[in-house]
Amino acid sequence: MASTELIAEYRRWLAFQRQEQLTREHQGVSQRLDDARATANQVIQAYRSMAEKAATEGAFYRTLFLREYVETALPCEGWLFVRRLINEENGTKVKATLLETFNLADGILEPGDKPARKLTLEIFDRVQLDKGMRTQVRVDTIETGGDFHFITLLDAARGDLRRHLD
Repeated sequence: MASTELIAEYRRWLAFQRQEQLTREHQGVSQRLDDARATANQVIQAYRSMAEKAATEGAFYRTLFLREYVETALPCEGWLFVRRLINEENGTKVKATLLETFNLADGILEPGDKPARKLTLEIFDRVQLDKGMRTQVRVDTIETGGDFHFITLLDAARGDLRRHLD
């Protein structure tokens, strides 16, 4: 096997390893949110805090989200810059910019390897019928149905990514 093929296979293996790690992490954090019975109002307050820190400190927050593929949904990773929240009659929308840092197709990416993508996220409580009419907070994109169930981590922030914004 040529060294270039070997390196390509190694990078592919690393991508699958990272995918498995993100799958476990997304499931774990999602389960903790369910167990804590987090509500849309609590998540809205968290995003409001992120928007304030983004405005004053240029803070980006690590986010995990699911992306639909042909027969499954796989977690992806990125850094989210929360620009503002919009309160409407039927819910709260979040205007944000995403710098993607991992998806299975591209593998591990450095911030800025892909162009920043502007998103509108919607925060809502979803009823889970299989759990006795319990609600689960969800944050999904409005523009595309392919990316959904965003989980943004308040304890993972950085302020050095603003140069990658459009």
